[in-house]
Amino acid sequence: MADRTRISTSVLLTCAAIGVATGVLQAGAGAISGFVSAGAPILYGLVLGVHVLPGVVAQELLRRPWVALITHLVAALVASAVVPLWIGRYIGTALLIGGLQEIIAATSRYKRWEPWRFFLSAVIVGAVIAVAIWFAADVARFPLWGQIVYVALFIVGPVAWTAVGLAIGNALRRAGVARRSRG
Repeated sequence: MADRTRISTSVLLTCAAIGVATGVLQAGAGAISGFVSAGAPILYGLVLGVHVLPGVVAQELLRRPWVALITHLVAALVASAVVPLWIGRYIGTALLIGGLQEIIAATSRYKRWEPWRFFLSAVIVGAVIAVAIWFAADVARFPLWGQIVYVALFIVGPVAWTAVGLAIGNALRRAGVARRSRG
C-alpha cells in the first residue's frame, strides 16, 4: 500500500482537472450571485452551495487525505482568473469549505466514505456559512418566515450540490478515473 500522506502526480493532476471544471462553475455562480442577492436574496444559499462541489467530487473519487483542500484551491484560482477582484473571497471560501471537508474526513482517518459522511459535511458547511452570512447580509431584516427559509436554503444548497458531487465522483470512479489516479 502506498504511503497515504504522499500525493502522487496523477492524484494532483486529477485534483487539478476537477478544480478547473468546478472553478468554472464557481465563477458562474459568482457571476449570478449579485443578481440573486439583489433580486431574490432568499435563494442565495442555493447559489453558494456550489462551493462544496470541488471537495466532494475529489474525495468521493480519490478517497485520500488533502484532495478536498487541493481541489478547492485550484477551483478558487480558476474562479479568480474570471473575477480577479474576488480572489480573497474565493481563496477564503476554498480554505473554509475544503478545510471543513478535510477535518470531517480526518475524523474517520480517511477510511469512511459512505454518503452520510458527505451529507453531514454539507450540513456543517451550510450551517457555518449561514451564520457568517446572517450578519453580513443582515438577515434579521427579513420576516421570521424569510429568516427560516434563508437559513434552510443555506443547508439545502450544499446538500443538493453534495448529491451532484457524489454522482459525478461515482461516475468518474465507474469510468476508471480512480484507477488511473494512484497514490
